[in-house]
Amino acid sequence: MSTSSVLYDAPGPKAKARNVLYSILFVIALLAVAYFVYAGFDKKGQWAPALWKPFIEGSTWTQFLLPGLLKTIEAAALAIVIALPVGALLGIGRLSEHRWIRVPASTIVEFFRAIPVLMLMVFAAELYAYYTDISSDTRPLFAAVTGLVLYNGSVLAEVFRSGILALPKGQNEAASALGLRKTQVMTSILLPQAVTLMLPAIVSQLVVVLKDTALAGQLTIGYTELIRTSGTITANFSNTIPTLIVVAILYIVLNLILTSFASWLEARLSRRRKSPKETPRGAQAPEPVHIATDLDVGRAV
Repeated sequence: MSTSSVLYDAPGPKAKARNVLYSILFVIALLAVAYFVYAGFDKKGQWAPALWKPFIEGSTWTQFLLPGLLKTIEAAALAIVIALPVGALLGIGRLSEHRWIRVPASTIVEFFRAIPVLMLMVFAAELYAYYTDISSDTRPLFAAVTGLVLYNGSVLAEVFRSGILALPKGQNEAASALGLRKTQVMTSILLPQAVTLMLPAIVSQLVVVLKDTALAGQLTIGYTELIRTSGTITANFSNTIPTLIVVAILYIVLNLILTSFASWLEARLSRRRKSPKETPRGAQAPEPVHIATDLDVGRAV
């Protein structure tokens, strides 16, 4: 029996030995880098217990880290909830056969995708300050969410557009042949299938949204997200490196939760697309239906 795979040939004994050797060398190199970082921090006294003591005290978490973490989650959640439908509408708009829909959608996507997120946030903050009655307490949140939605919605529009175009053309043609309208074809046939294909790219962009909330705490925006609140800890205890390590771990945990949820959702969507299960044991399979043809009539005669 052949051991070859559809994607690649199964490695032989020499190739397996090389792979094991490369893995060992990679682990050794990774451990060497980790030791180099650890030794460098230790030389500068960054592992001193006094620098890490604030993080075992409840007041540090309740006054600084947890409030900043909640603000980060709040801005990211609002931006994600708004950016996903905005991106879907813009992506579908770019595929429209009507020029008056396609051209404005393409212009919006290309314009906001080319501007840095921080610039969009600063512009939104100034706009809300001079032309709206939004209070100064909620203005930073509005500015942060606006910048995140405008940029990431434009990027997600390209993800949706490419995912829909990646589907076989026969899907669209078959649905049209059944008499479905274009809106029904998009919402009932193309978009549900494309979402499963696009899910890894969508999750990657949602991770970007979560990380870009850190920009909202800079310059004139002043949104009290996680990194901004952690600055108070470093100012009080002069422990910049330990604080940044703890904040980085919190971001990693948030991204792992988001990625795990996306993996669960992808598996759930994939199960829905699978064929029906086999007939359970003890249950009678339905009898095949025979459709009479001219041939059967001839035999009967």
